Amino acid sequence: MNAAIGSMHDDDWRWHYYDTVKGSDWLGDQDSIHYLTREAPNCVFELENMGMPFSRTQEGKIYQRSFGGGTIKNGKETAKRTCAVADRTGHSLLHTVYGYCSKFEKVDFFHEYFVLDILIQDGQVVGAIAMNLDDSSLHRFQAKNTVITTGGYPRMYFSCTAAHTCTGDGCAMFTRAGFPLQDMEFIQFHPTGMYGSGCLMTEGCRGEGGFIINNKGERFMEKYAPKAKDLASRDVVSRSMATEIRQGRGVGPKKDHLYLQLHHLPREVISERLPGISETAFIFTGVDVYTQPVPILPTVHYTMGGIPINYNGECLVHKSGDCPIPGLHGAGEAVSNCHGANRLGANSILDVVVFGRAIGHNIGKKFKPGEAQPDLKDNLCDATLDYLDKLKNAKGCVMPHELRSSMRNTMQAKCGVFREDKLLKEGNDEIQKWYKAFEQITITDNKKNWNTDLMEILELQNMLQSAIQVVACALNRTESRGAHFRDDFPKRMDEMDYSKSTKDQKPKPIEQHWRKHSLSLPDLKTGKVTITYRPVIDKTLDDEVQTIPPVPRVY
Repeated sequence: MNAAIGSMHDDDWRWHYYDTVKGSDWLGDQDSIHYLTREAPNCVFELENMGMPFSRTQEGKIYQRSFGGGTIKNGKETAKRTCAVADRTGHSLLHTVYGYCSKFEKVDFFHEYFVLDILIQDGQVVGAIAMNLDDSSLHRFQAKNTVITTGGYPRMYFSCTAAHTCTGDGCAMFTRAGFPLQDMEFIQFHPTGMYGSGCLMTEGCRGEGGFIINNKGERFMEKYAPKAKDLASRDVVSRSMATEIRQGRGVGPKKDHLYLQLHHLPREVISERLPGISETAFIFTGVDVYTQPVPILPTVHYTMGGIPINYNGECLVHKSGDCPIPGLHGAGEAVSNCHGANRLGANSILDVVVFGRAIGHNIGKKFKPGEAQPDLKDNLCDATLDYLDKLKNAKGCVMPHELRSSMRNTMQAKCGVFREDKLLKEGNDEIQKWYKAFEQITITDNKKNWNTDLMEILELQNMLQSAIQVVACALNRTESRGAHFRDDFPKRMDEMDYSKSTKDQKPKPIEQHWRKHSLSLPDLKTGKVTITYRPVIDKTLDDEVQTIPPVPRVY
């Protein structure tokens, strides 16, 4: 979890701000990045006071390690900015916050509920409708404010590091309500997914001194990122790995993966700083990290696209300008604002904490407990209930697991690390075919308690709905930026040509540029995706911090 608290060396949140803008390839909204990085230290200290057991230095300070894309002192030194609980930071955060919430009697948890749709009445979000998985009963939750934190959509790919629940449910609800999603084409591949299973080898492995090698035993990242090497930004490392494999320097019988080497590190470093890694690597690859390298492959890890929000966590719809949607907020991987075209490692846990906290503060300022709520209309849930009934009685010829497999193979093969026009057009045709094939889905399980067949069909619907937007936006964006790399359009196209500008010569404008957010909205009946655009926000929250104009992103 990144925060410029300076435990290990002098650091400043302004360097974190710069690194995040640069990491986003200048597609992140700079007011949100300003808020994210400025509030990061406060969030870390607040979590520490809640009881989060951060690893410690010998002096008793919070331990910080290096992560990709982090710099200090004019970008020349690698920052140690990532606060960690060994290699279980996310797990620890989850238990800390859940335990803290359980202290309050007025916080109710509804476990094992599947949310079907958000509810909108008179232009305002008034709650959600959900199904209790224990007995299939339906529940209407009325709320003055609704917050979507449902995670991203990596499970639409064949190989990913995400949990099985990361099926884009919140994003799909948002588009079913008629709102466009933002920057869906930007999919982050983590360089070190375990070969075969896709399970994550944390970036902390490289932060502690691990490195990636090819079949010649070479540390090849020195060729692609001479300064940052193995700690370059994730999209850079993933593309470098894919290049090594494409050029025949992969390992294994098929030469289709590479190795992450840790066994040169002292045993105490692995056992103290990476205790879960040795166990996980042995379970999923059979490798002893103390003596052997771990087989790895770039694997889908994070989705930068999602629901557009501002720095208060309010969900947006873009008309003549950004308009907050009354009653709706979002945070985490389900949303899109500060990561732009590529997320820096250790900014995701930070992102959900900072903007989740911002949502709480914003709601607390604008509303009071017990405020009157509108009477809900009797037909408010009719569309959702009719569609759910249709799925429960679906008797087509398409099996859900077969359609899911087809979708994942298409996304992995045709919309992966490298992209080009022919491949993306093939992918678009295929994913449209799978989207339409969902009309012929069949359900085999009709029981009411724990009907996982129905739940997986609902998740498949959500993934397909998001997948058609991902491919359409990737085909539409004819440039390379961050995690979106087009072989046929390898250059980044900004609105100004900064390459030849000096103090005396102003940058020249470029008419056809791509430094803008993609907004995509599908026609749910036909699958046709309409794409519009939203400008990137190039302003900060106060005059103390200047915005950073685009420059070439090198590591």
